[in-house]
Amino acid sequence: MTPHFFIKRPVFAWVIALIIGLGGILALRDLAVEQYPTIAPPSLTISVTYPGADASVLETNVT
Repeated sequence: MTPHFFIKRPVFAWVIALIIGLGGILALRDLAVEQYPTIAPPSLTISVTYPGADASVLETNVT
């Protein structure tokens, strides 16, 4: 089919696009969980010593 076929029939082109999109959504829903990569959220650990300060003073001064 040439592009002119779909230019002359835009409703048919939309229907084909929606069918392809629906097929993709159905295929994604049935994808096994093992196929997804394991993602570790980023984390940051800071260790600071501040003699004589309580937790709230340390939090405001470090952050």
